Formats: sequence, structure tokens, C-alpha cells
Amino acid sequence: MRIAVVGCGAVGSFYGARILRAGVHQVHFLLRSDYEVVRRNGVFIESVEGDFHAHPFCAAKPEEIGPSDVVIIALKTTANDQFRTLLTPLAGQDTVFITLQNGLGSDEQLAALFGPDNILGGLCFVCLNRIAPGHIRHIAHGRIVMGEFSRPVSTRTTAMADIFRQAGIKCDITDNLARARWEKLVWNVPFNGLGVAGAAGYEAVVTGHLPKGTIPGPCLPTDVLLADPKWFKLVCELMGEIIATANAQGFNIPSSWADENIQRTRLMGAYRASTLIDFEQGRPLELESMFLRPLQAAKAANVPTPRLAALCSVLQQLDASFKISPR
Repeated sequence: MRIAVVGCGAVGSFYGARILRAGVHQVHFLLRSDYEVVRRNGVFIESVEGDFHAHPFCAAKPEEIGPSDVVIIALKTTANDQFRTLLTPLAGQDTVFITLQNGLGSDEQLAALFGPDNILGGLCFVCLNRIAPGHIRHIAHGRIVMGEFSRPVSTRTTAMADIFRQAGIKCDITDNLARARWEKLVWNVPFNGLGVAGAAGYEAVVTGHLPKGTIPGPCLPTDVLLADPKWFKLVCELMGEIIATANAQGFNIPSSWADENIQRTRLMGAYRASTLIDFEQGRPLELESMFLRPLQAAKAANVPTPRLAALCSVLQQLDASFKISPR
């Protein structure tokens, strides 16, 4: 199949390069800032499973790729307002769009543009960082959980999952994509959110107030959040609030899911989630999809989420104050 990868940062480059290396499908990368480097040198994946180079077809504009069988979307959700411009030239009569994005809302946005029957979602359980243009570091894990947006699981779902399985990526299929998105939020909200908000200090995170003149300190990697009792308590409380909000919507996520996520996170060591890197480099945070939409869902379901509300408040203040110029 002809596969286009849109959003070739850590996630898009890693999975796209793995698919290309498998040699089954034709893989095109839609690149912006890394175009010249990847066109010239390819992508280098530095991985715990073995380093390798991949040389995808490179394009600076979607029109250079044209209609594709599958479009894998790994953009930050802060770029979702570019869906129409970036994706329409890639859409053919039967194109399938697979979004590998965090948070809530992307599936619905894509469905509004390309029809609900053409959308799948994938949740990536992986530790990755883009450490230089065209250079991705794979630290641990890699599993994807994939599901249809508005259709039952079918042979098409299996065929899409097989794209990743052929590349050596474990890909499980879910019959409830919405539930899977909330399961991923149980990890994303505390470790992405507290990792950044912790730069403002514990009191700011607890109160939701960023004192005037605050100068952020270092962001907090996963090992610090788990080792320090006060931060670990906030991790657990946030996980509980997300699970409660999901269950109020009928998703039935057990409380043990929090413990499972914590145990997996301990294996990651001092992992710095992507949101920390975005913040340190002055890029906007994925506030809407990963934090504000879950908070809105909690309010709609009358679920008390004081920790999430305070976290959203301090993240909004940090994002507004420190995203203009890189620190």
C-alpha cells in the first residue's frame, strides 16, 4: 500500500521508519522542519531493539505525495487546525486515516472532514524522543492499541493493525476506541501534566496559581514524580480523577489500571515525556486535547476533579507566559 506519514517527529518517524524497514509498503514522509536533513540522510532510529537507518520518500508538500491508501497522522494536536490543508491532497476514494495522537477530539475532527467511516485511532504506548533532526531515540515499549472510530472491528481493522505487526510492532485491537483513549489519559495527564507544571513548584500545582514573577525551574521526569512522596501522591490522585471521569461515562476502567501504569512507568527510568520537551523549547502545549477536554467531561458528568482543575489552571498560565520564545 501507499502510506503517507504526516507529523514526522518522534512518533511518526519511529513508526514510519519501522514500516518502511519491513519492506512491504511504500512509505512517504510529509516533512516540514526536518525535510532537508531527512531527504539527504534519511532517518536514524537509535533503539533499545537495535539501531537502524531508513530512507523514506520525502515530501515538503502533501501534493507531492498525492492520494494514498493509508494516512498515518502523528501531528501534535496543537496542529489539528491544519488537517484540511495537510490531509485533503492525500485523500482518495478509499483512504483510511489513522491518528496516532494523544488526548480527545482528533477522531471527531477527522470524521467531520473525511467521514466517520474512514477513521481509525491508535494509542501509542512507547517512550520516544526526537533528539535532533532526523534522529529518534527509542527508549522502551512500542505497543499500539488500535480501534475504529465509528464502526465495529472488521477485517479492515486487522489489515490496518497488520501494517504495524509486519514492522515488528505489537498492535492490539480494541472494540472501544473511546475507552482506550481514556485509558491512555490515565498515564498522559499526570506524567505529561505534572512533568511540566512541576517546573512551577509544588504549591503552584496544588493551588492552580502561578505567582507573579515565577521563573520555571527544571521539568520533572517520571522517576522524580514516582520517587518523591508528595508528587507521587498527586500522580495517584490525578489517575483516580481520570478513572472516575471515564467510569461516569460508562467506560468501566478498574482502579487497578492506575497501578499497572505506575509499574510500567517505573521501568522507563528518568523518562521525559514529550510535553516537557515542548515546554522547554517554547512550543505550545497540547492543552485542549490532553487536559481541558477531560476537565470539561468531568464537569459535564458532575465528577469532582480538584487536582485536574488546578493542573489545567497552572498549565494554561505557563503556556501563556512561556511559549513565545524558547528558554
